[in-house]
Amino acid sequence: MLAVHFDQPGGAENLYLKEVEKPSPGDGEVLLKVAASALNRADILQRQGGYPPPPGASSILGLEASGHVAELGPGCRGNWKIGDSAMALLSGGGQAQYVTVPEEFLMPIPEGLTLLQAAAIPEAWLTAFQLLHLVGEEVPPRSPRTVWLKPSVRNVQAGDTVLIHAGSSGVGTAAIQLARMAGAIPLVTAGSQQKLQMAEKLGAAAGFNYKEEDFSEAALKFTQGAGVNLILDCIGGPYWEKNVHCLAVDGRWILYGLMGGADINGPLFSKLLSKRGSLIASLLRSRNKKYKQMLVRAFTEQALPHFSTEGPQRLLPVLDRVYPATEIQEAHKYMEANKNVGKIVLELPH
Repeated sequence: MLAVHFDQPGGAENLYLKEVEKPSPGDGEVLLKVAASALNRADILQRQGGYPPPPGASSILGLEASGHVAELGPGCRGNWKIGDSAMALLSGGGQAQYVTVPEEFLMPIPEGLTLLQAAAIPEAWLTAFQLLHLVGEEVPPRSPRTVWLKPSVRNVQAGDTVLIHAGSSGVGTAAIQLARMAGAIPLVTAGSQQKLQMAEKLGAAAGFNYKEEDFSEAALKFTQGAGVNLILDCIGGPYWEKNVHCLAVDGRWILYGLMGGADINGPLFSKLLSKRGSLIASLLRSRNKKYKQMLVRAFTEQALPHFSTEGPQRLLPVLDRVYPATEIQEAHKYMEANKNVGKIVLELPH
């Protein structure tokens, strides 16, 4: 099969399509014939040599994919059959013509969505869903049938103000819509008026251009000095002081990326302590299988139906561009230039 490959870490020019061995599904796995896979920042970091796949995961790039079930491995429980269309959360391997997936990580494609749209859902939307609803919980459900969304002070609440950095990204556009669905008030930061306008169309109550204004002062003004209850931060170091400045008392700051760098310089702890704030770090790719099964199940039952309904509660993946996999270098360069509003999707050769 053909797969996106690079021989050594480095720039986008190292990427190309290579013929590699087609995987075979193991116990409880299905083989998915991939139609499309979306890009994530993790792909860029892995290509650069800074984010190796978890132990046992495919070294091929791609954390989400859509396509059709091509083969069932031993031990599959009959939830899927050959030919079914599906989308999948992956730890790697999505940017290839075939990928093996634990059957519990597959989700049905909502009615009315194309395979290209579906490829933009799993990693970004499940990340946003867990940041808003599950991060901070520690004990997994005892029953595999239990949907794990207990009331928690760490879960987003109706009326909460949520500040979403990189509001036009895949996770950002998902988080805006999911926050609105939960009755929260999403605010976003972005680097252009075009991106802010898109965020507001999706339901953001306000947007702040971080290149032109101090987003922390703007957020405090919007909340009449109260501050924001929840911050979803994929930037990291450069934003720490402004984040704490606009954080409400007892607010939660969830760090899930370091696009701006990891270094800080200043009295982070004393400022956070004065707010009684919580700083929580989260990654999805390295989570264990039980957590991911729970997350996929909860998202499938509670959020997925809203992709097929009309009205104010409808959810919609935002696609910026679709590239054929043969143009993988151009796709990476486009993402690195921070031009995309929503997801960048790769279409795999048939």
